[in-house]
Amino acid sequence: MSIDWIISIVTDNWEMFLRGAWMTLLIAIVGTIFGAIIGMFIGVINTIPKPERGVKRIFLSLINALLTIYVELFRGTPMIVQAMVIFYGSALAFGVDMDRTFAAIFIVAINTGAYMAEIVRGGIISVDKGQFEGAQAIGMNHWQTMVHVVLPQVLRNILPSTGNQFIMNIKDTAVLNVIGVTELFFQTKSVSGNNFRYFESFFVAGVLYLVMTFTVTKILRYFEKRLDGPQNYQMIDNQDQMNGKKA
Repeated sequence: MSIDWIISIVTDNWEMFLRGAWMTLLIAIVGTIFGAIIGMFIGVINTIPKPERGVKRIFLSLINALLTIYVELFRGTPMIVQAMVIFYGSALAFGVDMDRTFAAIFIVAINTGAYMAEIVRGGIISVDKGQFEGAQAIGMNHWQTMVHVVLPQVLRNILPSTGNQFIMNIKDTAVLNVIGVTELFFQTKSVSGNNFRYFESFFVAGVLYLVMTFTVTKILRYFEKRLDGPQNYQMIDNQDQMNGKKA
């Protein structure tokens, strides 16, 4: 590996690397956000209590079965295969000409949604059952219980897993080069094809991936600490408060 070649590659192609890194971040951020929304929706639906009999039970069973198929399908197949089937398969079978960036975000979102559904379900299960019972005791229905009692706790509990999924998406966007998305891996292939210095070109790409994932990790750790609050609390009784007001 030549340091001079690395400097030369960065100097001559920094715009392509930056465009690729920006596209990678855009797809990962938007895809993760929509995937988290999908996963949250599925997780809440899967926890709706079923009545013992009736049309509602049949309807919920059917919905849960369809959602289970979706989750298992997208968790059990590689994203690169999903990209090929969704982008090229939809064009051949249905004549749908999808924009490549939209297709990339859509693929990442539905793939992330399948993983987030299980993450959210685990977060909901981890909440103490007494809180569900207490919410029902004061007249809350299932959706009110989820929105006002359960989900605020779930969001904090699943934040590390969501962050890990986001970091995985940053790296997994590399597979989207198979449908011609100009993300970082695609741009790096173009650079290395122009100068035939594959090791140096992909070394630069590796550094950029590392910088992105490391930065995201630090930002998520910061938010986790902010949500946890201070580790040490100072107890102030009413008398101290009154004395403070008098002073």
